[in-house]
Amino acid sequence: MHDFRCDPAAREGEGKRALITGLRGFTGAYVARELEAAGYRVFGTAMPGDDSGSGMLPVDLCDRDAVAAMVEQVEPDVVVHLAGIAFVGHSDVAQIYRVNVVGTRNLLEALAGARHKASSVLLASSANIYGNASVPVIDEGVVPAPANDYAVSKLAMEYMARLWMDKLPIVIVRPFNYTGRGQSESFLLPKIVAHFRRRERRIELGNLAIARDFSDVRMVARSYRRLLAAAPSGEAFNVCSGRSHSLAEVIDLSSDIAGYRIEVQVNPAFVRANDVLTLSGSNDKLARVIGPLEAPPLLDTLRWMYQG
Repeated sequence: MHDFRCDPAAREGEGKRALITGLRGFTGAYVARELEAAGYRVFGTAMPGDDSGSGMLPVDLCDRDAVAAMVEQVEPDVVVHLAGIAFVGHSDVAQIYRVNVVGTRNLLEALAGARHKASSVLLASSANIYGNASVPVIDEGVVPAPANDYAVSKLAMEYMARLWMDKLPIVIVRPFNYTGRGQSESFLLPKIVAHFRRRERRIELGNLAIARDFSDVRMVARSYRRLLAAAPSGEAFNVCSGRSHSLAEVIDLSSDIAGYRIEVQVNPAFVRANDVLTLSGSNDKLARVIGPLEAPPLLDTLRWMYQG
């Protein structure tokens, strides 16, 4: 199995500076590791009050002046914009829109006005924008039909970003669900794995028929790095494995890894009426630009998480 480290010969970031917004988040650590291995000097943003660590810059993305000052300080060559509200069930709806749309606009405005111009600006959207698509496999040509506020905010961000595409080399990624070590237990797969690691006898879940295209966070980080190098400006890409698994299948795989069966109780409180039932993506467009994705099977990812 691929070890997901950057190949030694691929030092495309040598002498360049990378800015990762939301570096403290789950994905940020993996993207930072990938970029550092490629030779980039990595800087990251965190919320005010969290300024520990080399290259860490505390900034509220909703503070327009602070964002502009941060961009001038870093002078990034490439940008990976991960900061945002990423939990679909986040209770503060106004904050979802404020951070995901206005915060992103502040960043793009600052980058467009900066003296040092970035060669690639990657914006993390979401496959949630497709909603309950009626096609079995979703490619980038599927018409968006967002089914919750989080998805609407991400689609709004994409439309807003179009206003800056004549000024910035923007690439948009639409990751489907992905997971790995370090992801919060408020997300389904880490919750399931944690229950098995604790040898719990029972777990409460929502609709077991919900199927998702689950990827490994290491593959996602590697894809982002390779997109920065390719810099396909003005394009949007699905980032996914191309395979979907229901929650029932995830339970079965986890049971095989842990060596016991867990009792599953369906809690109606976890079943959302507007939930997207099936998300399975096509990564053909992405692979044409960056090459083979080397996506590990979900069983391997779950085992890695369980053993961590």
